Amino acid sequence: MQQSSPHLRSAPGHDGQLLTLHGSWSAAALAQPGAWQSVSQAMDNLSAQERAQGQWDLRTLDRMDHTGAQVLWNAWGRQWPVALQATPGQRAMLDRVARYTVTPPVLQVMTPMKRFLALGEIVYKVVDHARDLTALIGQLLLDLGRLLRAPQMGPWRDVSGQLYRIGATALPITALVGFLIGVVLAYLMSQQLRKFGADAFIVDVLGIALIRELAPVLAAILIAGRSGSSITAQIGVMRVTEELDAMRVMGIAQGYRLVMPRAIAMAIAMPLITVWTTLAALLGGILAADLSMGITPAYFISALPATVEVANLTLALSKAMVFGVLIALVGCHYGLRIKPNTESLGEGTTASVVSSITVVILVDALFAVVFKDVGI
Repeated sequence: MQQSSPHLRSAPGHDGQLLTLHGSWSAAALAQPGAWQSVSQAMDNLSAQERAQGQWDLRTLDRMDHTGAQVLWNAWGRQWPVALQATPGQRAMLDRVARYTVTPPVLQVMTPMKRFLALGEIVYKVVDHARDLTALIGQLLLDLGRLLRAPQMGPWRDVSGQLYRIGATALPITALVGFLIGVVLAYLMSQQLRKFGADAFIVDVLGIALIRELAPVLAAILIAGRSGSSITAQIGVMRVTEELDAMRVMGIAQGYRLVMPRAIAMAIAMPLITVWTTLAALLGGILAADLSMGITPAYFISALPATVEVANLTLALSKAMVFGVLIALVGCHYGLRIKPNTESLGEGTTASVVSSITVVILVDALFAVVFKDVGI
């Protein structure tokens, strides 16, 4: 059914401009050819004072739906005009539109000064995190010195508990992911080596790649996402429940009872998890090499010690220990910075995981550059 075209009539009134709406102010009517342009032109011809101070009369409308009401509300500057004559149904519809209309965000122009201040804010945050993390490392060294002076008084029960949660419970997932990575890498390498008749070199490629690089980094990333977030969440919950404040009142050193046990557990667990992940990845690579290239497991195992030096395993274990300590420190750092609310807890946990993975990759790149001549 064709609806009457919407239009606006303006005439001088007793107390100002009289603005009368006619036709059908609905979505279907506004979609007719030329209707929207006509209404927009009529609204643009009105000054801001006429829109706010004019006498609006909607009683002569044939029909108005929420689309037409939204057009009017936007034309009024998202506020009620001084004088409005409308039927109860029209007022109810305009009231709903006014109640649920979201004010668009104001686009802020980034001036050079604002850009400079934004850069300064980022630098300040980085310096603040670096200062707190440096203080945390220094406190950890002091706590380790205290532990060496009186090892019988150390928090060994906390260390054993963290070892179980960080190490033992992570064995299934690290073995599964390591095995699959070994399978995928072996299949991809076999396709390329077969082109050059260098099937036997798959032992060299898998051995160096898995033992030296992939297994430590893969295990560290999994532990960062699994245990690093857990560390931050645990300490963050203690902040939310005010347990950290209670520890401070009771004179219990937070670094000695919270940070040091987790750092020690990570330093012990990460090399063991790396060995476990390496064995699982090599097993996957051996099986895939046997199926895709006919390299028997016996040949693979016998050729591996001759192609991969022991220094690669030593380097991998050293990296894993450093990764573990850094993951624990980053997790504790963000956990201690969490504010006593649930929103900060979620943001801190997310930032902890992202920062831990970033630190692991950066440190691994540093190891690769510094020890490029070791074991090669």
